[in-house]
Amino acid sequence: MPELPDVSVYREALAQRIVHQRLEKALILSPFLLRTVEPPLDSVQGLRAIEVRRIGKRLAIGLENDLWLVFHLMIAGRLHWFDADTSPPRRAALARLHWSSGLLTLTEAGTKRRASLHLVRGEEALRRQDPGGLEVLTATAADFIERLRRENHTLKRALTDPRLFSGIGNAYSDEILHAARLSPVMLTRRASDAELLRLHDAARTQLQLWTDRLRHRAAGRFPEKVTAFREDMAVHGRFRLPCPVCGTPVQRIRYADNETNYCAVCQTGGRLLADRALSRLLKSDWPKTVDGFDRDE
Repeated sequence: MPELPDVSVYREALAQRIVHQRLEKALILSPFLLRTVEPPLDSVQGLRAIEVRRIGKRLAIGLENDLWLVFHLMIAGRLHWFDADTSPPRRAALARLHWSSGLLTLTEAGTKRRASLHLVRGEEALRRQDPGGLEVLTATAADFIERLRRENHTLKRALTDPRLFSGIGNAYSDEILHAARLSPVMLTRRASDAELLRLHDAARTQLQLWTDRLRHRAAGRFPEKVTAFREDMAVHGRFRLPCPVCGTPVQRIRYADNETNYCAVCQTGGRLLADRALSRLLKSDWPKTVDGFDRDE
């Protein structure tokens, strides 16, 4: 799922291409995408874009007449841009927005249709699209810690809760926790002030670092390689590959459609966290520490 760094770079790229441009035609090609009926979609045609905002993991395109197109890409949704003088490929799309400057399309991999588009009118309706998460890059350490301690959850769950923190998902929470040297399953109310201050610093540093990296890689082009897995990440998506800090193979916890990646040496004092699938299979043979694994397997 595109998270704060990816959505921020999407926002910048879109703003450069559509602000002050006219939306000539909006075509919705999937019955599952548009989640609102009022205002009607045809009310946006012919209007100019005023601004583009990031709202958590959502992108909001502000139009004349106080209308907003709000996209939530979910896990597999992606945006693509084609300049007015280019021919777009015949790729299946859920939506096509024809601007005076080019074509914006939305695609979604797989068969599950989770991406969504809301058309709303006014700032109040737009605010209702915001889950209310704290903007980490501008939040004070005190505000960050207060959010974490509102409820007693694991650090991983708290960081990825959109009601608590804005724009952080599975990928960057792994990177933040690794940088902070904290276990993903540590409970928020058991963490010390010093540990949470370290987490606040790591969150700000990692989100800014990755936003800058992705902006640099785009180099003014529209971002096309938007993915949750990047080769230069420290732990996310790097199961069994060496931790860049200590060289220990990265471990993982699987649950539902997600997984958490972590370094046992850097984050859990060498202790292996129980993987719900593998540890249940191995039962008493499941090693308790990273030294119990054969690293050459």
